Amino acid sequence: MGTALLGVVATLIATLVAAVVVTGLVRAGRREARAERTRLAEEERRQARRSLDAVWAMDDREFEEYIAELCRRDGCTGVKRVGGAGDLGADVIGWLPDGRKIVIQCKRYAKHRTVGSRDIQTFNGTARAEHGADVPLFVASCVFTGPARTFAARQHLTLIDVNLLGFWNSGTTLTSFLDLDIRRSGTNRRLRPDHD
Repeated sequence: MGTALLGVVATLIATLVAAVVVTGLVRAGRREARAERTRLAEEERRQARRSLDAVWAMDDREFEEYIAELCRRDGCTGVKRVGGAGDLGADVIGWLPDGRKIVIQCKRYAKHRTVGSRDIQTFNGTARAEHGADVPLFVASCVFTGPARTFAARQHLTLIDVNLLGFWNSGTTLTSFLDLDIRRSGTNRRLRPDHD
C-alpha cells in the first residue's frame, strides 16, 4: 500500500505542477495578446500620423513637432522644436546620428502651393551663419519651384518636398535624403487643390 500511496502523491504533485505551468502559460499568452493589441494600436496611430492628409490638417506648430518626431525616430539626438516668432529660419534643431548639426525650416502649406527660391534664399542666409548648421534642411508639405531647387542645389541645401515627405513618413530614414540630387528628386509640379 505504501507504493500505491506514493503513486497517488506523485500523480497529485505532477497534476499540481502541470496546473501551475498551464496557468503560467495562459497568463503569459494573455500578456502577449495585450502587448500585441497595444502594439497594433500604436502602429495604427503611427500610420494615421504618416498620412499626408493628416499632415495637411496639422497647424504649423504641429507640423514642426511632427518633423522633430521623425528626426528622433531616425536616431537624431538633442532634437528641439524652436520655431516661432523671431526663429531666424530655424523651426527644428538637432544632431544627426553622425554628430552633424541639422537645422530645419518647416513649411506646412496647402498641397497646391509651392515654395519659391525667395524662401530658400532666406533660409540659406541664416541656417549656417546664425544657427551653425552642418546640414540645412527645408521640409515642405507641397513642392518647390524649379528655381528654388536650382538655388538649393548650388548652396548644398537639402529639400524634402511633399513627395519625399511621403517616403519619410513611411519609414525611409532622414539620412537617405541628404545626398539626393535636389534638381532630380521629387517634382516641381503642383498638386491639385482639394476644392475644385
